[in-house]
Amino acid sequence: MKYVIVHAEGMADHPRPELGGRTPLQASATPHLDRLAQQGELGLLVFPSDATRHGSGLSGTAILGYDPKKFYQGPGPLEAASLGVSVTEHDVVYRCTMVTLRPDGGKVGSDFKKLGPHVVMDDATAGLIETEEARELIDAINEQLGSETIQFYPGAGHRHLMVWVNGKPRAICVDPQSVLGRSIGDALPAGDGADILRKLMDASYLILRDHPVNEERLAAGKKPANCVWLWGEGRAVAWPSLTEKYRVAGSMVATSDVHRGVGICAGLDAVDPDRLAGGDLRAKAAVALEEFAKKDFVYVHAGLTDEVVHGTDIKAKVGGIEEFDRDLVGPLTEGLAKRGPYRFLVVCDHGEGAQGQAFYAFGEGAGKAAAAPGRRFTEQDAQAAKTPARDATKFVTKFFSKS
Repeated sequence: MKYVIVHAEGMADHPRPELGGRTPLQASATPHLDRLAQQGELGLLVFPSDATRHGSGLSGTAILGYDPKKFYQGPGPLEAASLGVSVTEHDVVYRCTMVTLRPDGGKVGSDFKKLGPHVVMDDATAGLIETEEARELIDAINEQLGSETIQFYPGAGHRHLMVWVNGKPRAICVDPQSVLGRSIGDALPAGDGADILRKLMDASYLILRDHPVNEERLAAGKKPANCVWLWGEGRAVAWPSLTEKYRVAGSMVATSDVHRGVGICAGLDAVDPDRLAGGDLRAKAAVALEEFAKKDFVYVHAGLTDEVVHGTDIKAKVGGIEEFDRDLVGPLTEGLAKRGPYRFLVVCDHGEGAQGQAFYAFGEGAGKAAAAPGRRFTEQDAQAAKTPARDATKFVTKFFSKS
């Protein structure tokens, strides 16, 4: 028996007027997902509502059977695991996101003295800055601000890390996307340790505003990465091994450092992202099938981009869902069917650590007759199913059961 979990992050949604009251999934042509919904069990999946932390990775933590309240300490520690950054249980890991700030009422590139309510979050990705440029900026910050207790580590694009050795984990930090286009005054770090975080962010602005990389970006009409935004903090905790508990060797197929980190913490092998062609869905399907040659379990993470999930282009979301079905789910299930019996679990949520209900399709493939002809892999059909809502943290036991 082969086991596959496919995590469709950010594809669930609410009925949209521009789609005639349908959700993007209802408006999408998804024959492969619909077949899974017809062959197996369809229903709602509930994530713990008392988890104190939010962010990408919470869903994956729960899907693999770990209580997020205990094991999900924020995306920072998971990204550290993915990047191979060594930390202890006493260190606090922060997401260090490169952003573009501007003075309220001013243009991008206009100067201001320090971060405060007079400053606006213009772009939470620094214009989707390329990794090579971003690394040069992070290196400059670490050279001037790094110390025995503070270290900055390069990641990819606008996403990087800061480690505070023996740091304070109780500061309240905010996702920069949540203040996009608004004043950052109420979103700056607050609470225990916030004064140090604010000083680091202020200092990063002074370092980056006149850096040659940003001068070149402004001259080229691009947005400068003129500040680092610290958030997504947490301490690393040890996870019991999923592979040992269920006696199954597995792999994580993901380009996201957060989800690679989830897999690594759970004891899975995270495939080299260079094999995934930048996140191409057909490449993910092909690599997952390659992993099944030596493993019995593969977790595949594929999410819509933040721009599509949080944006207003509904056609782009419908197109992304159809591409997911055509280029990932189709080739993956067809390839597995040729190998023999397999068990599948497809989980669909609202994205970026959304809490509350998601929905799922679960069952066994390879020749199974449709148990519910006409049923579709949609939010509405999952809500209409007679199956009681399941606890996401306990579903993995059923998934790997021998019965």
